[in-house]
Amino acid sequence: MISAFLIVAAVIAADQITKYIIASHAALQNVTVINGFFHITYVQNTGMAWSMLSGQQALLSLVSAAAVCVMIWYLISKKPDRVTTVGIALMIGGAAGNLIDRLFIGAVRDFLDFYIFGYDFPIFNVADSCLCIGVALIIVWSLFCDHRKEEA
Repeated sequence: MISAFLIVAAVIAADQITKYIIASHAALQNVTVINGFFHITYVQNTGMAWSMLSGQQALLSLVSAAAVCVMIWYLISKKPDRVTTVGIALMIGGAAGNLIDRLFIGAVRDFLDFYIFGYDFPIFNVADSCLCIGVALIIVWSLFCDHRKEEA
């Protein structure tokens, strides 16, 4: 359980530090890292992915806070296996990192901007990455790996 909360703390710290660095240095807010593929483009998003529900900070904050609470409850009460615990910890850290932005800034700070096969993928941040990695980890584990321990 302690390791899960260390993961959560590390995700929040990495997310908030990277957001602070980009937001506080104008020279870093529009940088081409790999031309045509990866750019740092600082934006403040008042919505969620693809700017859906823009301007609905109260609703998005409430949903995020509820999700964090439910995931913490699940970790404490259900004591899932290690892989699921890591996935949930990544998700809690990501949701909490963006919730901090919503509560204190009124928008989520995004800056990672990728062009994938000519498609300008929506700009995201470390918290978003951890959320997606956590979800993917749990899905892959559930679909392809989790059943192996039951068969053994």
